[in-house]
Amino acid sequence: MPNPIQNMRNMKKLVVFTGAGVSADSGLSTFRDAEGLWANYRIEDVCTPEALARDRVTVVKFYNERRREMLAAKPNAGHGAIAALEQDFAVEVVTQNVDNLHERAGSTHVTHLHGELTKLRSSRNPDLIVPLDGWEQRLEATAPDGSLLRPHIVFFGEAVPQFERAAEIAAQADLMVVVGTSLAVYPAASLVRYVRPEIPLFVVDPGNPDTSGIRNPLTVIRKRAAEGMPELAALLREKYR
Repeated sequence: MPNPIQNMRNMKKLVVFTGAGVSADSGLSTFRDAEGLWANYRIEDVCTPEALARDRVTVVKFYNERRREMLAAKPNAGHGAIAALEQDFAVEVVTQNVDNLHERAGSTHVTHLHGELTKLRSSRNPDLIVPLDGWEQRLEATAPDGSLLRPHIVFFGEAVPQFERAAEIAAQADLMVVVGTSLAVYPAASLVRYVRPEIPLFVVDPGNPDTSGIRNPLTVIRKRAAEGMPELAALLREKYR
């Protein structure tokens, strides 16, 4: 009988780095497009530590709205194609997204660089993280240490605590896919620089992501995630499984 553990060891390690474009096909607003979230909100008002200290009501309300949108959305064909690749590859997803659509699609190894909407954390201790059921963070909810809870989101100007882990994952890749990101948000965008230079790299995005720093063998599919990712998944199985 086939040994499933041995089969997993023999699988190529596929790292999938995703951005807002993946969730856009599920109807979630991106931040940087002309009609994206930052067209309606100022970063300084909802996504900085100073904003939270100055106007807690607005910041908490903003992320409550994001959770309601997330819970109403469904994973799309792009999420599904990434999850299904676990049948043939050892897949690690590294995402800039704070939604849980990768997990709901079936991906089992997901690293969130910019935090998670489904969690809150202590405003005093960033390592004290608690789950949140539903969409609503109550304004005066407190952490086990007695401090006010805040969204478990990496605000602008804050360190990205999962970046070192993500860089280690990228450095071990046998294949890397970049999908739905402009490669313009740092430090996350620099993740491609940790991939060994001989490793094939695939980009799925309908726009013009910044690939100028990529020296790897490069394939670009200029399609939205929900269309381009299933197409790429078929190519990966055919060529690398």
